[in-house]
Amino acid sequence: MPEPTTSASAAAPVRAVNSLVALLRRAGLLDWFLLGLIGVVVLAYFIPEAGSKSSPIPWFIITKGGVALIFFFYGLRLSLDKLKAGLRNWRLHVVVQVITFLVFPLLALAVRPLFEGAKGPQLWQSIFFLCTLPSTVSTSVVMVSIARGNLPAAIFNASISSLLGIVLTPLWTSFFLHTAADGGHLWGMALSLTWQVILPVVAGVLLNRRFGAFAEQHKSTLRLSDQVVILLIVFTAFCESFAEGIFRSYGARDIVLLGMGMVALYLLIFGVVWGLSWLLGFSREDRITALFCGSKKSLVHGSVMASLLFPAAAGTGLILLPLMLYHALQIILASMMAQRMGRLPLTGRAELQ
Repeated sequence: MPEPTTSASAAAPVRAVNSLVALLRRAGLLDWFLLGLIGVVVLAYFIPEAGSKSSPIPWFIITKGGVALIFFFYGLRLSLDKLKAGLRNWRLHVVVQVITFLVFPLLALAVRPLFEGAKGPQLWQSIFFLCTLPSTVSTSVVMVSIARGNLPAAIFNASISSLLGIVLTPLWTSFFLHTAADGGHLWGMALSLTWQVILPVVAGVLLNRRFGAFAEQHKSTLRLSDQVVILLIVFTAFCESFAEGIFRSYGARDIVLLGMGMVALYLLIFGVVWGLSWLLGFSREDRITALFCGSKKSLVHGSVMASLLFPAAAGTGLILLPLMLYHALQIILASMMAQRMGRLPLTGRAELQ
């Protein structure tokens, strides 16, 4: 009877493809947003004039308006009651915020002497910018949930980190980078931050009691709109960089080495957070929250802050390059780690060792 044999043979490749797709999806490699980031960079390479300053499309107005909407909806979903309730676990919060806003930038400053030559200083600036950013909200919370950590504490830390980043990221970069915060542009940048970030967040928080439930019900749609705005910001940044020839001196070897550096940074921070939380005697759930909240960096805030802090810089695409690599790596590596932790038994200290 040849037919069953033929059917089984035909089904085998289909099963193999399905298994491969499932594996890639679990690892985060089929995330549409990651694929979208790659797509807009490729598109910017081939048609840089479409998103550069010479384009007839008012990208500046579109992206600035999109930024304000991102932070308004973020504030709309931010409950002050939940933030007040989360203050009790203060040791965990201090660890996460110190790692995010102090240890990361100090590590970048420590390796600064290694970046010499013509390309080194600019690459270091982009890495330092990455290290000053706040933690990401959605990814941190999702990973903590998968790993069965302290979910309320994760929501609190990610939210507080985003708010602190509005102040601390411009502060760090103003000390060590040439940004719009330099000299006479300081007030202009402060005004831009106020109307695009601070005022929308405050307005959203004030309207939380009335429209917060609506925002929670439609958070998937709102997150999609956030991601579309980020793709537009990345597209226009890389169009401008390609149009000005910023990447001409950077080859595939430079990108590979930068990617390896981002992997090393992520694993180093992960080890530092794990060791510190273990020494402080955190519970398993708190340790997981510290690990996944303390090791993340927000592409949303990074894209927004880059457009605010480097508004006239053709090299904004280069500024975002390490962040995009780190974003992809943190999703892939954190996804694998979170799933492994989520499968381990909830007993003793051995589950994270």
